[in-house]
Amino acid sequence: GLGDVYKRQNITIMKKHYAVYHLYLVSFVCLLFISCSSPKVSYNEIKVAAPFPMEPIKECTFPEKDYSIADYGAIEGGKHINTEAISKAIEACNKAGGGRVVIPAGEWLTGPIHFKSNVNLHLEKDAVVRFTDNPEDYLPAVMTSWEGMECYNYSPLVYAFECENIAITGEGMLKPHMDLWKVWFKRPQPHMNALKELYTMASTDVPVEQRQMAQGENHLRPHLIHFNRCKNILLDSFMIRESPFWTIHMYMCDGGIARNLNVKAHGHNSDGIDLEMTRNFLIENCTFNQGDDAVVIKAGRNRDAWRLNTPTENIVIRNCIIQDGQTLLGVGSEISGGIRNIYMHDCTAPNSVHRLFFIKTNHRRGAFVENIYMENIKTGGTLRVFEIDTDVLYQWRDLVPTYEERITRIEGIHMNNITCESAKMIYEMRGDKKLPVKDIELKNIHVGCIADSVNRVENIENIITENITYDSIDTTLLKELDRYITNK
Repeated sequence: GLGDVYKRQNITIMKKHYAVYHLYLVSFVCLLFISCSSPKVSYNEIKVAAPFPMEPIKECTFPEKDYSIADYGAIEGGKHINTEAISKAIEACNKAGGGRVVIPAGEWLTGPIHFKSNVNLHLEKDAVVRFTDNPEDYLPAVMTSWEGMECYNYSPLVYAFECENIAITGEGMLKPHMDLWKVWFKRPQPHMNALKELYTMASTDVPVEQRQMAQGENHLRPHLIHFNRCKNILLDSFMIRESPFWTIHMYMCDGGIARNLNVKAHGHNSDGIDLEMTRNFLIENCTFNQGDDAVVIKAGRNRDAWRLNTPTENIVIRNCIIQDGQTLLGVGSEISGGIRNIYMHDCTAPNSVHRLFFIKTNHRRGAFVENIYMENIKTGGTLRVFEIDTDVLYQWRDLVPTYEERITRIEGIHMNNITCESAKMIYEMRGDKKLPVKDIELKNIHVGCIADSVNRVENIENIITENITYDSIDTTLLKELDRYITNK
């Protein structure tokens, strides 16, 4: 009857619903099984000793799956541009959940390399990545920064934005072609006008996407490596030979390790490694040979950094060798986000550096520098073992106006167990009378020969000096150090 028909229809509908439910359940279980069985990035937690609380740093371990760029169309020999092939390998690695993108032995020409999360760019021994020096290859412009100011500029040669779990490893080399970038080392009037324009935009809250600097004769050189707003970074064992601009720049990053690197770059503004508005980072067992500062701690420039409000903090640098450089440890002058909890120890500079430990700022920066420690350092010759200068403006002094005055608070600076063969003077500290520097501790510093026994101090409160010694004074022996004096 009619009731039986309704029963049969209901049974049929129930069977269909059950079949659909069963299909969804099987699909979910399969996806869950695939997700659980697929290898993922894991971490080793590295505990780092420091005179301040330091979170363990995550060291990435990547899935044991390789993606050779040769399998994605890359051609060795230094003639064929392999940008697309490398990009395809990175894309495949990322989609699979992570692994190693392998650069085999040989010479590989490319434009910019853009990272994705969970990718380890592995440079095999005798692999040489040669980057082109054609600016057009580094367009479209990407979000980056230039001397502490955010903008859109030519892509860095190696670039990551908002990535996590990324690495560059292996015994190979990054070696850009430099002919064009060397021409851009000069700072003619169009370049200076571009700097003024960028400074003005950053000082007047022009949105970052409107700060388009990769055009005309602006000639703002790209970084070699620039990781922007990234997490869990590993840089291990590779070599770098030359850079268009700052060599390794970690910008607003959280958690990372740079170890066993061999970095040499002697171009203009060729800092070794710059940590800017970055936290929880370890630099160890690296060798730097730089035309500018070796290890630099920064935190953005003026209003741009006040907007971002992100201090650089919890940084440890240990067991490094600085073969050449203007400064062993430089703090500033871009420090407007604030800098605290920095610890450098057991490093050597066997030749000469301009300054061993240099804190620099000016009346436009604001923010703070606090809890900075340096100990167990050996060096050859230097201008000054320790220097604080609160009036460092370089070309910006007359190029742009002071939009707002903010004095930097500097306190809690510690230096202990330093051995130096020769120095022009041991320390020079020039604070700002509007907010004097305070709580400086200098202990167990020995210099073999000095050229000037007078240590200059202005606007400093509460200096503790203990066991600061030298063997001899020779005003003529160290005249060669004068050539290191830089204009301010």
